Amino acid sequence: MSDRRHAAVFETAGPATASAADLPGGALARRVTRQSGSNFYYAYLLLPRAKRRAIYAVYALARPVDDAVDEAPGPEEARARLEFWREEVRLLGRGAARHPIARAVAEARERFPIPLEAIEDLLEGARMDLEQNRYADFEELSSYCERVASAVGRMCIEIFGYRSTSARRYANDLGIALQLTNILRDIGSDARRGRLYLPAEDLARFGVGEEDLLGGKRTERVIALLSFEAARARRFYRSATGSLDPRDRRSLLAAEVMRRIYSALLDEIERSSFDVFDRRIGLSRTRRAGVALRVLARTALAPW
Repeated sequence: MSDRRHAAVFETAGPATASAADLPGGALARRVTRQSGSNFYYAYLLLPRAKRRAIYAVYALARPVDDAVDEAPGPEEARARLEFWREEVRLLGRGAARHPIARAVAEARERFPIPLEAIEDLLEGARMDLEQNRYADFEELSSYCERVASAVGRMCIEIFGYRSTSARRYANDLGIALQLTNILRDIGSDARRGRLYLPAEDLARFGVGEEDLLGGKRTERVIALLSFEAARARRFYRSATGSLDPRDRRSLLAAEVMRRIYSALLDEIERSSFDVFDRRIGLSRTRRAGVALRVLARTALAPW
């Protein structure tokens, strides 16, 4: 579950489209990323060309895997689309990928040690979204977050480069924080799909019923529940920051841009008193670009 504003992008990334077949993998990956309007795009612009191409490939693979579940007209079509990408990843691992985006990822893996198991985790997260729409406790939810978000982080840090193995903890915790922020932002649209990501144990703790969230009721109890989840996301942002070795600040600059953008998004969600059921809270392009420039300036002025 992540940015979902561009169902049409799947048309350029799906299994059997002429537009996908006619574009080189790198060009298609860049187009998917640019058209997404995602927060990630502003972080990627800071990367050198070779790393940017590799990141575009990773994002462009994650995009249709995510949309296979969210944008398919029905569960059977969703399963078919997800199986298509499962097969592409199997072929990718054998050096025989067919789809331009999968080939772009294969090319990226020739230059950077992108772990195949992280790509497989991403697919497993999509399968969970297809087959599971409730989570009993945070342990179960965090496992989902690690697959759909931290897995992408594990791929990205191998492209960014790092010196300390603490970067892996950084990627894991940042991924969970970003996904928890997404869950809070998208709680209304997810509820309309019949999905509730907030753990059942948390609903019980605050005396909130499923019908409250599915019905978009912003009661005092619901706001207390969402405040609790926002605080949990903050803890993971802090944990990620604490895991970032000073030697890796420059190489992980793009990830730090993501952290700052999503932290600002969480600020906006909290500032709205969690008015997330009937509207989608986001940051303007100007503000996202401003965050990226401030992170860049701070990093440039920081001592080596």
